[in-house]
Amino acid sequence: MMTMNRKRNITKTSRTGILRLCAAALAFALVFSLSACSAAPQPADAPAESEPAAPAPYEPSDTGDWEDDGGYVPADESPYTPSEPGAADGGRDAGPSYSPPPAPEEPGDWDDGYDYYDDYDSSYDYGGGESYSGLDPAGEHRVSREPEATFSLKVDTAAYSNVKRYIEDGRTPPADAVRTEELINWFSYDEPLDFTRGSPFAFYTEVGPSPFNDDKLLALVRVGTREVDKRDLPPSNLVFLIDVSGSMNSYDKLPLLKNSFAMLTETLGKDDIVSIVTYASGTKVALSGARGSDTRTINKTINGLRASGSTAGGRGIQLAYELAEEYFIEGGNNRIILATDGDFNVGISTTDELSRFISKKRESGVYLSVLGFGTGNIRDDIMETLAKDGNGNYSYIDNNKTAEKVLVNELSSNLFTVADDVKAQIVFDPGTVYSYRLIGYENRMLKKEDFDNDRKDAGEIGAGSDVIALFEIELQEPGMALTARDHLYDVRVRYKDPGESRSNLIEFPVTGNYMPSRNSTDFGFVSAVAMFGEYLRDSNYSGRFGVRDLIELAEENIGSDRDGYREDFIDLLFSLRRI
Repeated sequence: MMTMNRKRNITKTSRTGILRLCAAALAFALVFSLSACSAAPQPADAPAESEPAAPAPYEPSDTGDWEDDGGYVPADESPYTPSEPGAADGGRDAGPSYSPPPAPEEPGDWDDGYDYYDDYDSSYDYGGGESYSGLDPAGEHRVSREPEATFSLKVDTAAYSNVKRYIEDGRTPPADAVRTEELINWFSYDEPLDFTRGSPFAFYTEVGPSPFNDDKLLALVRVGTREVDKRDLPPSNLVFLIDVSGSMNSYDKLPLLKNSFAMLTETLGKDDIVSIVTYASGTKVALSGARGSDTRTINKTINGLRASGSTAGGRGIQLAYELAEEYFIEGGNNRIILATDGDFNVGISTTDELSRFISKKRESGVYLSVLGFGTGNIRDDIMETLAKDGNGNYSYIDNNKTAEKVLVNELSSNLFTVADDVKAQIVFDPGTVYSYRLIGYENRMLKKEDFDNDRKDAGEIGAGSDVIALFEIELQEPGMALTARDHLYDVRVRYKDPGESRSNLIEFPVTGNYMPSRNSTDFGFVSAVAMFGEYLRDSNYSGRFGVRDLIELAEENIGSDRDGYREDFIDLLFSLRRI
């Protein structure tokens, strides 16, 4: 409640006089204005004024139950449907600039980088409502019995920003929320990559001492894809599938979602197509086939959304696929971007039901990526499954900085696929390596026979991506000095060009000369992040170090840190130390 400090004493009489004087002045001005208007000459042929016709409300073909779903778009924001989607009307960055609505002058206690909204719930309520897929810790494997480690390669980073959210709130995350490979793949790396002609991939590998066991080694395998200039990216046909159910009525859900899509919209251009589907108690097409350069219409539609009702997400996904197929661009980036907390409770709602439906729809050539929001009822298991079965990425958005990273800075790697069904198989040499264990990738493991099976689905990788796999290995002779003649393992990668059904194979042998006398800062930093993951999971391999050790190792290997994310990681470690 605001208060006023009175610095002067004004008597009741003087206050009354002032008020009367002001009222008299206003009355005189009003009379003068009306007189001037009535005396103004009118053209002889001026037509009689009439009330402007109210715009017709937008009627989608399938609205579902819209009594209480909160997805109302005002009539003057009815969807824009171009007669020729993708027709030229300016450059890729054409369109008016958009800025999110400013935060109020008194935002309360929240100062976390995004807009504060008084009419949204701003309390944390974990309430045991978050759910994660179970992760069975990967054990050690004897090379003589099982020389191959086969797994799906994919660049998801949701676990890192979700873990960060827990720690910044003073809590340690549940063990199943910690997917170590996603922590590692959150960061960019400095060592240069050498690409070969005709291949979208380059490999980098490095071997060094293990931080978990002095008698073992750590083997880093990095698979990278070429950067693509944004001007060379194909046009996009995007469907924003937005959850506007009551569970999204929180300051870190729908308001943050609106800001996130505003950032993405600024990257679109005249050849891109945007449609918007919302779902709550029912579903609605809020925008159909707008040009990407029409940022005003897109943002106006998104900003008109309100949260209420239950969650008919299954029907929303069906409707989004219908729109994506209607505006399908041959050779383009056809993708649904689902923004939700993952709480599906009407229609197709179980993980298995959603998985079966999405698995069938991926054959259409439409990718499905997922943006997770919020706290308390996050269905991480469902969102991860949707992205995996939809051949897309899964990212968790905890603030504006993360949204900018995912949807602007790393747009090409997250939204533009260069390789489908990417599988890795690391084949260890039993003459040199006694045992190995893969750090992370627990829910991406494949059978060895799946590697050569082109019908087996695997991960997708976008342009300019880095994917890292980390192994702890034990040599046949611990402590032996490795030479170029000592064969350690082969890196094998299978992938399909987008839209193709037959895979390509790349192989890369690794010998002892990949163990330098001094390891790179990339190697040291990856080691610190891997230790961080094992520490949070309270694994059997985390007993010999504490948070102080993680901080020291990360600080020693901060590298160029062009984007500042390694420095942010160190700050996060200090927050973890205080818990």
